[in-house]
Amino acid sequence: MTDCMPPAPRRPHVVIIGAGFGGLSAARALRGAPVTVTLIDRNNYHGFWPLLYQVATAGLEPQQIAYPVRSLLRRTPNQRFLLAQVEGIDRARRVVRTDRGDVSYDELIVAAGSATNFFGLERLQANSFELKDVPDALAIRNHLIRCFEQAVVACDTAQRARLLTFAIVGGGPTGVELAGALAELIRHVMLKDYPALRQHPPRVVLIEAADRLLLAFPPHLARRAQRRLARLGVEIWLKRSVVDYDGNTLSFRDGAQLDAATVIWAAGVRGAPLGAALGAPLTRAGRVPVTPELHLPDDAHVWVIGDLAELPGPDGRPYPQLATVAMQQGRHVARNLQRRLRGEALLPFRYVDKGTMATIGRNAAVARIRGLSLSGPLAWVVWLAVHLWYLIGFRNRLLVLINWAYNYFTYDRGARALVVAATPPPGLRQPDGTAMRQAEAGSLRH
Repeated sequence: MTDCMPPAPRRPHVVIIGAGFGGLSAARALRGAPVTVTLIDRNNYHGFWPLLYQVATAGLEPQQIAYPVRSLLRRTPNQRFLLAQVEGIDRARRVVRTDRGDVSYDELIVAAGSATNFFGLERLQANSFELKDVPDALAIRNHLIRCFEQAVVACDTAQRARLLTFAIVGGGPTGVELAGALAELIRHVMLKDYPALRQHPPRVVLIEAADRLLLAFPPHLARRAQRRLARLGVEIWLKRSVVDYDGNTLSFRDGAQLDAATVIWAAGVRGAPLGAALGAPLTRAGRVPVTPELHLPDDAHVWVIGDLAELPGPDGRPYPQLATVAMQQGRHVARNLQRRLRGEALLPFRYVDKGTMATIGRNAAVARIRGLSLSGPLAWVVWLAVHLWYLIGFRNRLLVLINWAYNYFTYDRGARALVVAATPPPGLRQPDGTAMRQAEAGSLRH
């Protein structure tokens, strides 16, 4: 007699868009769950963006803050990775459209992150730098080196001054950390490499539209950060709203101008453009309103987390666009998915605020941790420990620690080679048949 066993039930297919902090946290929390997971991202790596500014200022190499996604999923048989660009989402058919084909889903987690908000200033967007991904950091690093190379041979005083003026717009943590790192790079490294420019000292100008820096921090910590930046030689311009930048001159609403060959925009973020593909209402900042359980109000099978999600906290303000929020939301959605599979009620999201911190060069940082304010060397040590802890991969942690120790004791930055991608031989094509892009690494943009 032959036993006829019924076929094994198909596992629910969970598709996660985005391998950032939120998407990766959701995937990790679904290890061993009775689901099949497909993680989609346009890059094959998970980037540790809190240290991206150190790549831009020659403190770290890109590989030290990027970790291959496939390596992270290697020991999870229920998960796979798809390198693809998401082109649309069909909620009616439960399909994600990509440049590699359609991917059907039973549950969809959208963790697409954020994009730079230029507030409609199109000419500024075309001529300034943003800092959202590795190619942006490499573009900034190469540009900074080129500015010094051109300035050292410039005969025109005004041209040299413009080349050596570096403007950073936005006084949040990214702008503050970038300004401090750039000032130290110039003081301890670049002026030694270019001794002829010591008589023409470069300028680092940090510009903020509000009346103080670091609005998310208590005022006394913001003042300490400002004093530290001033000691590093950073010029701080407060209450200055940028209205235009033509590639040479930065213009402000009050009529003031600043000649600068470099403008790095760190003044705001908005939800990733993919949010519009969901067909759901968006906020003015391009974020997607979600229920307390983190799914769309009209579709319980589509979850939105991280920078793209808009959910008011207990104080009525939306949760901030921070990595800690994204990670907690990713884990929460994974738990809710498993509760749904067990027939249990979904739970609302509750954010546990573990604090905020920013570093201002060597031996200095400000931090607010569970109501405790820290500044100076102690906050700096805490900042180092937290970032090493959350950095993925033992090799990356070791290399970053070695680089930090080298930079600290030698006042040097080893990652300042001007690297240009080689032009491929004529006719060389991508594996999919498209022509190979002939672009230098420093000019790649998203």
